[in-house]
Amino acid sequence: MTAAGALWWAMRLRWKRRKLLWRAWRAARDLRPIADRTASIRPESILAFATIRNEINRLPDFLSHYRALGVDHFLIVDNGSNDGSVAYLRGQPDASIWHCEGGYRASRFGMDWLMALLWRHGHGHWCVTVDADELLIYPGHESHDLRALTRHLNAERIEGIGALMLDLYPTGPLGTTDAPDDAPLTARLPWFDAGPHRIRRILPRRNLWVQGGVRDRVFFADRPERAPTLNKLPLIRWRRGMAYFNSTHSMLPPRLNLLWDGPGDPRLSGVLLHSKFLPEIVEKSAEELYRAQHFVDPAPYRVYHGRLTERPVLHGPESVRFRDWRQMVDLGLMGRGNWAGAIGQDGSD
Repeated sequence: MTAAGALWWAMRLRWKRRKLLWRAWRAARDLRPIADRTASIRPESILAFATIRNEINRLPDFLSHYRALGVDHFLIVDNGSNDGSVAYLRGQPDASIWHCEGGYRASRFGMDWLMALLWRHGHGHWCVTVDADELLIYPGHESHDLRALTRHLNAERIEGIGALMLDLYPTGPLGTTDAPDDAPLTARLPWFDAGPHRIRRILPRRNLWVQGGVRDRVFFADRPERAPTLNKLPLIRWRRGMAYFNSTHSMLPPRLNLLWDGPGDPRLSGVLLHSKFLPEIVEKSAEELYRAQHFVDPAPYRVYHGRLTERPVLHGPESVRFRDWRQMVDLGLMGRGNWAGAIGQDGSD
C-alpha cells in the first residue's frame, strides 16, 4: 500500500471509529436504569459488561465464575427478559442493570448499548466484555485471578488479550447433558473440537478472522464462509476512544486487533468456554427462527437454526473431552507468553 493509500485508510478508520462512538452516545438515551449501583465502582475495580435476554439458567454460573476470577462489578443490559433474569440480578449487590427495548441486531448485537456503558464507566478500568454463555479461562486462572493477570499485563504494557470461543457439547443429542444441572459446565458439556481452524487477517483493520470447530464441521461444511467467527477480544484496559467494531471480534484503533494471532500464537491468550449447546438451545433456536436477531443477514441462517431444533448429535470421531487450561495450551488453543514464568509450569507460583 502506498503512503497516500495508508493515510486515506487511516482517516477512513478514524471516521468509522467516531461514528461508532456517536452510535454509543445515542444508544445511551435508550438505557433505562433498573438498579444502578455504579457508585460502588472504585478506580481499581475490574468490570464485566454483558447484554442478556432470558439467561436465568446461566446467570448463577456466570456471576460465580467471574466473581471467582476477581470481577468487582457487573454492568448488564437486559433486552426484554421475561424469565426472572431481571429479578435475579436485582438481588445481586455487585450488579447494575439497565433495560432496553430496542432491536438486538439494530444495536450491533448489543454493542452500542455496551459501548455506552464502557464510555461512561469503563475508562481506565480492565473490562471483561462477554456474553452470558461465555466463561473466560486463561493459563493459571484457578490460582491467579484477574488482578494478578492484569498486573502482569500492565507491567508488560499489553492492552488486552484475545480468546478463542470454544463450543462445548454433550455426548448425546442437543437438548441433553452429560451431568445434572448443578454440575460444572464442562461436566454437563464435556466435548469440543480442537480444530482445524482457518485463520486470516483482513485489511485495512487488520482484524483477525478465525473459523472452524464443531459448528463449522456439522452445520457449515458446505458453506464454510458462513461459519461463525470464533476469535474475540474479551479483556481490554478500556480507554475512551476505543470501540468494538464487530461484536467483540474486532476493535478500533486497529492496533488492538493485533493482540492475538489466533490458535498457535504463543502469546498470552484465553479461551471462552461457550455454553451455547445447553438444553435450552432447542427452544432458543426455534425462537430465533422468528426473531432473526443474531446475524447481520439472518435469512441464510434459517437452515442452521432449523437444524438445531432437530436435536442433532454433535459428538463424533473428532470430539475431544475437555480437561483443563493446560490441555488448551498443549493443543495450541491458548498461549502463555511471559505469563508462564509468573505461574510456573503447573500453574503455581
